[in-house]
Amino acid sequence: MTDEVVLLDFWPSMFGMRVRVALAEKGINYQYKEQDLKNKNELLLKMNPVHKKIPVLIHNGKAVCESLVIVQYIDEVWNDRSPLLPSDPYQRAQARFWADFVEQKAVYAVGKKLFSTKGEEQEAAKKEFLEIYKTLERELGDKPYFGGETFGFVDIALITFYSWFYVFETFGKFSMEAECPKIIAWAKRCLQKESVAKSLPDQKKVYELALELFGLK
Repeated sequence: MTDEVVLLDFWPSMFGMRVRVALAEKGINYQYKEQDLKNKNELLLKMNPVHKKIPVLIHNGKAVCESLVIVQYIDEVWNDRSPLLPSDPYQRAQARFWADFVEQKAVYAVGKKLFSTKGEEQEAAKKEFLEIYKTLERELGDKPYFGGETFGFVDIALITFYSWFYVFETFGKFSMEAECPKIIAWAKRCLQKESVAKSLPDQKKVYELALELFGLK
């Protein structure tokens, strides 16, 4: 039986991008259904009745919601290729911890403050934003990827924020490369992977959309 895989998504969503990267890493064919989040359709509301948000993975008619949950699901179901989580239980726990750090520290929410606030509040947001990335930079150390030599779960959790860096930098008036050079070097390494390069939209395109979405023009 052939798997039927459908992804409900919105192209600039860093959360949806995580799922796209994971599917590409595994070489899974799927049907992509772009969603209008201002006019949510019946399928999205039916498949994610709790949060009513993207991304939603529909596998053989069954819905899986929340990006990191979906990525783990993909890794478990298609476990015969390109493992995303380590096999060692301790290393798996560490990977989940750091992916959760990215999620709980709300990197996007903090980043959003950079273009929704001004003055001292914006400066505080910038400091908080950079502290989060410097913590991640320390965890990365001199490793090629967060899990070591292999691109994996934590890399997928974080790399999709790269597409929004230009938005954050422009409004926060700072340079990620100057502030967190190891993160940028890691991001460029990730982008050499086809699964990442084809899943992340152009930063300038995201910037144009952000101007429109948040009334910043």
